[in-house]
Amino acid sequence: MTPEERHRELLRQIAEHDHRYHVLDAPLISDRDYDALFAELKALEQQHPELVHPDSPTQRVGARAREGVTKVAHQHPMFSLDNTYSEDELREFDRRVRDVLAEDAPSYVAEPKLDGASLEVVYEGGRLVLGATRGDGRIGEDVTANVRTIRALPLMIADKRKLTLRGEVVIFKRDLAAINELRIAKDEEPFANPRNAAAGALRVLDARLSRERRLRVFFYDLVERYYPSHHEALDALATLGLPTHGLQRVCANVDEVLAFVGELDQKRRTLPYETDGLVVKVDRFEQRELLGFTSRFPRWAIAYKFEAERAFTVVRGIETDLGRTGALTPVAILDPVPLSGTVVARASLHNIDYVKDKDVRIGDTVSIEKAGEIIPQVIGVSLERRPDGTEPWSPPTHCPVCNSAVSRGEDEAALRCPNARCPGRVKAGIFYFTRRGAMDVDRLGWSLVEQLVATGMLRDVSDIFTLPERRAELLELPRMADKSVDNVLAAIAEARTGRTFGRLLTGLGIPLVGNVAANAIAARYPDLPSLLAVEPPALSEALGEIHGIGPKIADSMARYLADAENRALLQKLLDLGVTSTVPDAPISDGPLSGSSFCVSGTLSEPREQIHALIRAAGGVVHERVGKGTTYLVAGEKVGAAKITAAEKRGTKMIREPELRAMLAGNPTQA
Repeated sequence: MTPEERHRELLRQIAEHDHRYHVLDAPLISDRDYDALFAELKALEQQHPELVHPDSPTQRVGARAREGVTKVAHQHPMFSLDNTYSEDELREFDRRVRDVLAEDAPSYVAEPKLDGASLEVVYEGGRLVLGATRGDGRIGEDVTANVRTIRALPLMIADKRKLTLRGEVVIFKRDLAAINELRIAKDEEPFANPRNAAAGALRVLDARLSRERRLRVFFYDLVERYYPSHHEALDALATLGLPTHGLQRVCANVDEVLAFVGELDQKRRTLPYETDGLVVKVDRFEQRELLGFTSRFPRWAIAYKFEAERAFTVVRGIETDLGRTGALTPVAILDPVPLSGTVVARASLHNIDYVKDKDVRIGDTVSIEKAGEIIPQVIGVSLERRPDGTEPWSPPTHCPVCNSAVSRGEDEAALRCPNARCPGRVKAGIFYFTRRGAMDVDRLGWSLVEQLVATGMLRDVSDIFTLPERRAELLELPRMADKSVDNVLAAIAEARTGRTFGRLLTGLGIPLVGNVAANAIAARYPDLPSLLAVEPPALSEALGEIHGIGPKIADSMARYLADAENRALLQKLLDLGVTSTVPDAPISDGPLSGSSFCVSGTLSEPREQIHALIRAAGGVVHERVGKGTTYLVAGEKVGAAKITAAEKRGTKMIREPELRAMLAGNPTQA
């Protein structure tokens, strides 16, 4: 063979073995034989540099760190999916579809809902040219270099047409276990679950780090309509050697869908990846065109979520976590137990009244589940398994961090530490400032914040923006190499000028000023200088005129801004170059336009995401039920005070399925 012919043959063989190993999980050769082929390819390219091109597997992991994040617009929006946990709601979805399609009865494709990170990949002329994160559905991040490290993904395909693929990046459970073993050996924090590890690996600036996460991708959609139906498109992708999960089922009606729900619910524990439900889609594309979209969701698809898994374990202790406001939250320390893809050793007990009502004691066997598949919480106690000699739990009388005497306010469920300078409160406040709902400094995790507070590098939230000047000190911290420090500093740089004023206000942790109130205030005062320019007494009166801002919130804001230390902190933020972006203009013609909502209790998604859905559909979000609030969206464990306020003010109480129906443009269902 000539060098060119041998090069082509090696590319063909390696691509075939990558597909069999990473997609089919059925390798034909040993790792040693594969490595020998790869070594031969590298040697051949070193001898003949003219043979090297971007589509060679030797170039998958050659990219070094990017300078920063590049935004990319999706040609077609990546919509979210409406979801349900109920058979009745799935049948209601089917009824709505059939009502629109009339005599043209739909068939459905049901497939696993993979628990990973959404991804868009584009092929042109048979070559992989783009990989992008979902982002906000319209604008994502260019992660092409990272995507090229995914060995299951061919760099070249036979089809020369443009293919825009949507898929989910996952890490197999067995691979995450191996990764975590290595991280623990290096004294690094293990990843909590495959989803977090996969999402983080997609966005790291150095593609060489992505390679270490053993990423895989499974495609579930082809945007271009080259085929008449979804199942035919998936079959075509698999024929091209593109990875699909292969578990889709064509169902003639909703009864067949529900039968598949039961099958997959039993099978999911044996799958190599995490799945938390399944997605049901109308199969034929011409029918999808008739059904169309709401402002957030396609009307032709829905996600059916499995019921939360429960586990039983033993309570070995009850501790209290200290929050930024001084609230002490009881936490059960458990015998570690696997639950929904992670090993749980701690679970929330909410507040001291919850512990008393459930009568949770050290030594009890308890059932736990994850609220919204995220936060472990104790659900109940198995009294028949209670050992002799247990005693009711006694709440603490002093703060576990600063030893200040704690107290409980009137009508409050929480004990509080009154010391505003308590190191535990300071640490919690800084961490809260960096969270996604606030300033979203995603590289500042809890363990790093702890280190920075302990060393004195962080004393308040403004010190976060001094860290770029202290790079050498950061490098001296455990587990902080050059690239780790660069990632932290890049995240800080983005937060400094890339967040709305509402996010900044939220992050400050002002008493009673949560995300909803902060955004309402930011709509009147668009930035920090305009807020600081108002004298506190006048501010209290002005805020009281904002719909949804009651006198308690207005007074809390005024007191905060009247405090000299707080004003000094805000001025320091300005001096450090912290500025705010302009939020998107509210939608005036969405399905919820003209209505306002207060959301309370536990729903299927974090409350922040529910608020975002309401705003995206043109609705207004209220922190509390006021006389102008149209709906109270009541989740599980909704507070009695909210229900009473709704009854008093004539606010209609609805449940999440009714809200979902309204978001989908079906107000008659609410």
